[in-house]
Amino acid sequence: MNLDDFSDLIERPDGGVRRDAEERRERLTVPPGSLGRLDELGEWLSAAQASVPVRAIERPRVVLFAGDHGVAELGVSARPAGGAHELVRGVIEGTRAVSVLARRLGIPVRIVDAGLDCDPGLLPDEVVRHRVRRGSGRIDVEDALTAEEAEEAVRLGMAIADEEADSGTDLVVLGDLSVGGTTSAATLIAALCGTDASVVTGRGGSPIDDLAWMRKCAAVRDSLRRARPVLGDQLELLAAVGGADLAATTGFLLQCAVRRTPVILDGVVSAACALVAQRAAFRAPDWWLAGQTSGEPGQAKALDRMALNPLLDHGVTVGEGTGALLALPLVQAAAALAAELPERTDRHRQADRDDQADRTGATEVAEEQETD
Repeated sequence: MNLDDFSDLIERPDGGVRRDAEERRERLTVPPGSLGRLDELGEWLSAAQASVPVRAIERPRVVLFAGDHGVAELGVSARPAGGAHELVRGVIEGTRAVSVLARRLGIPVRIVDAGLDCDPGLLPDEVVRHRVRRGSGRIDVEDALTAEEAEEAVRLGMAIADEEADSGTDLVVLGDLSVGGTTSAATLIAALCGTDASVVTGRGGSPIDDLAWMRKCAAVRDSLRRARPVLGDQLELLAAVGGADLAATTGFLLQCAVRRTPVILDGVVSAACALVAQRAAFRAPDWWLAGQTSGEPGQAKALDRMALNPLLDHGVTVGEGTGALLALPLVQAAAALAAELPERTDRHRQADRDDQADRTGATEVAEEQETD
């Protein structure tokens, strides 16, 4: 497998359709620009759907890739190494933040175990049946995956993307359930952006103390030494310092772009995978939205490199797709406004001319008074 092949498979959203959407926006009763960024979102969706007016988002889904990372053994996370299955269990039982929001919004959640380090019997079969391997290697001293496992994980992500597209999912909210995943994500971002460990290393979804942060910086620094020699091959990079869940997420993002399925990214893990995917196919980011800024420096670095501007900034650090899910109603609102606001009639145009005449007359009176 060569991820660079995706560059020939992925096209940008339809530029002609976007221009048509922009022209239609000029004709709506609400003045252009008065809806702020919602106008831009509506036009982006029109281009992604190749439809004017834009269609409502009716079948969104949350997709979470789960995995454990061996680097968590170094004490770089607030959670114990191998504990990601507890996060998965919490989502299934409805006690995690993403579960509450998804339940409130009526959106299904799909969890894909790519590399959890637990007995498969602890979780439902529909979650664990795709597992590539049990946990990922400790990236500061060994590869996260073998070359074969990395390819299997990427193909897993591609298969999940195809399943979602074939089932009618019209927008994906993407997240992760991992322990140690932000360390691997920081390493990928540092390697691809050419920065030092301290520049991209944050404190994770469950904030760590200063000592743990220093251990995390050291782990990223050591992992970077292993990442830099394989920067020319994205699959080798994912095998060296990624993990099964990150490789699967990367494959998922690329195949979603192939299938013209829009995706809302969540935090630093999905941003890191998106950055790897962009390295393989430069048009792919045109199919993604950054749902929120998590405060992780690595996420900010990755989004800046991809020219993705987050929709929200509420300080949400919990991860698990929560921030991206919070952005979904905003995207749905943009679609509804673009589709349902009426176009101006002759009566509206006459009212606009009358308003303009009134404003012009008021200005002239004011100028005369100043002259007097």
